[in-house]
Amino acid sequence: MDEADAWQVAGCRIELTIGDITRERVDAIANAANSALRGGGGVDGAIHAAAGPGLLDELRRDHPDGTPTGSAVATAGHALEARWVIHAVGPIWRGGAHGEPELLASAYRSSLRLADELGAASIAFPAISLGIYGYPMEAGARVALATVRDHLRGPSRLRIVRFVLRDASYPAFRDALSELRGEARG
Repeated sequence: MDEADAWQVAGCRIELTIGDITRERVDAIANAANSALRGGGGVDGAIHAAAGPGLLDELRRDHPDGTPTGSAVATAGHALEARWVIHAVGPIWRGGAHGEPELLASAYRSSLRLADELGAASIAFPAISLGIYGYPMEAGARVALATVRDHLRGPSRLRIVRFVLRDASYPAFRDALSELRGEARG
């Protein structure tokens, strides 16, 4: 991994990589879920397929009404390498004047808090809301990384926060990481 793709913040390493989140060997993976928590397309569908039917069964049993945008819930990892799946609901982009930045930050904060409560030392995130939900890449990457940075500056058990990205979102995350590192030095 190129050091341009990593950043040390308060004893934790933030990493960027291109890959398949369902294959990550971390304590928890975050899922870009919909508010119904019933599976879907993209990352959500891939996680449900890799985890097996027990994941949906657990969500139906423990969260029959889903969870609101900006929040997150945790389940077991089932057939995944990760011990837990944290289902984060990001906002659908509606132009930016409907609280989208706050809701996206809240989805990441809720996920990070849950990871700490579970005792996770490592978590992998997809680019929440940046696919089919239409959130602009550059703005979403900055919100994601700034929210993680801010969380890690407080008490946290996390030692690795990895963003597992697709080719399309990777440049926006790399640019945002470079910008935030520059601000930290300045």
